[in-house]
Amino acid sequence: MAASSTEAVIDTLVRDAKPVARLRPPLLRAGLWLGAALAAMAFVIAGFADMGMARQHADATPWLVEMAGTLATGCLAVVAAFHLSLPDRSPRWALLPLPALALWLAGSGVGCWRQWMVVGEAGSLELGESAHCLLFILGVGLPVGAALLWALRRARPLAPLPVALTGALGAASLAAFLLQFFHPFDVTVMDLAIHALAVGLVVTIWGIGGRRVLG
Repeated sequence: MAASSTEAVIDTLVRDAKPVARLRPPLLRAGLWLGAALAAMAFVIAGFADMGMARQHADATPWLVEMAGTLATGCLAVVAAFHLSLPDRSPRWALLPLPALALWLAGSGVGCWRQWMVVGEAGSLELGESAHCLLFILGVGLPVGAALLWALRRARPLAPLPVALTGALGAASLAAFLLQFFHPFDVTVMDLAIHALAVGLVVTIWGIGGRRVLG
């Protein structure tokens, strides 16, 4: 009787089962998402950024290093998040954006040191416009993170916290990259601290909230 009941349950499940669409490869999904995000950022930069100011900053090697590191951190973190969302991928994917993050911090650190030498300790520690940077990164990073988590949710990750944290780092980094096109001054020690705080807040918020969304 037990075997018959089991077979009946299996027959019911098979009869009522619906085909499940297989997810595209994670690198392709990450590329499509990044393409859409970068296209939106390019539209904002073309329409609203002060490109003359950006060209002036581009003459400084530390700024170029910082920009390259920031963008690479965002892109690599997004790629890592899509890989981590699959159960058969190694958790070591979370390490992928770390070299780019180090490059970002190195470029920012050199820029802070140069600003410190020019302006001095007092000028480098003033809050000034840094509060606007905090609001900018939060205002961009949180909705970008929401869009990314929505895309990652389709995978139904078994370990949602690493996925959420890595994805949030990607969203915050992309927001920090966009900020540089609206940043009318060189990065100071206070700026770097505020940027780190803003990125940390985005990662914390979506790390906690994203765990519930992805779960």
